[in-house]
Amino acid sequence: MGETTTITTPDGSFSAYVARPVADKAPAVVVIQEIFGVNAVMRGVADELAAAGFLAICPDLFWRIEPGIDITDQSEAEWKLAFSYFNAFDVEKGVSDIAATIDHIRADAGSTGKVGAVGFCLGGLLAFLTATRTSADACVGYYGVNLQQYLGETEKLAHPLMLHIAEQDGFTPPEARDMIIAALKNHPQVTLHTYPGRDHAFARKGGEHYDAKDANLAEARTAAFFKANLA
Repeated sequence: MGETTTITTPDGSFSAYVARPVADKAPAVVVIQEIFGVNAVMRGVADELAAAGFLAICPDLFWRIEPGIDITDQSEAEWKLAFSYFNAFDVEKGVSDIAATIDHIRADAGSTGKVGAVGFCLGGLLAFLTATRTSADACVGYYGVNLQQYLGETEKLAHPLMLHIAEQDGFTPPEARDMIIAALKNHPQVTLHTYPGRDHAFARKGGEHYDAKDANLAEARTAAFFKANLA
């Protein structure tokens, strides 16, 4: 069972779900939500990271719109609601809230001081921006949306970044996917993994495009990446 903590910023306070490992001290990982809020899927990711030996924290990044959003991808009504949140979301302030989360968990008594981040969908884009704009030690992004719009920030990458790219991502046109790969494939800090035939959210358990084999492969790659870069 996880716990809830409160993170305070100059703009206000927001909650975050925390899952702790068995160890007294461990490297931390910020779990960056999809467009459905801090829901069961995101809490599950945090729980799995804790079971793997990391101190995991998943902040409520939609708090400025509506605190405590927790919906699923299982109905048309929830999808419409999720996209309304996505359209209202301020990316710049979201990254600022992630930076505050990094500072918060880095100062936690259970943290070694090393902090990574992993994000999915909207969170995949935010993971890239976390890598370019914050003090995170290592970041992982899954099928980030609109990432091609921020490739100008690639030169600011100073810490390791891993991206999982679905080759048939319905939210990332082929030309955008190719642009992302071309811009990042030779960067010394970047590791790219592409997944042939996979659509957006292939790692979301219970989702329409979930693929257990590639989801498990991506998860193993992510775990190894964090173990290597957050030690």
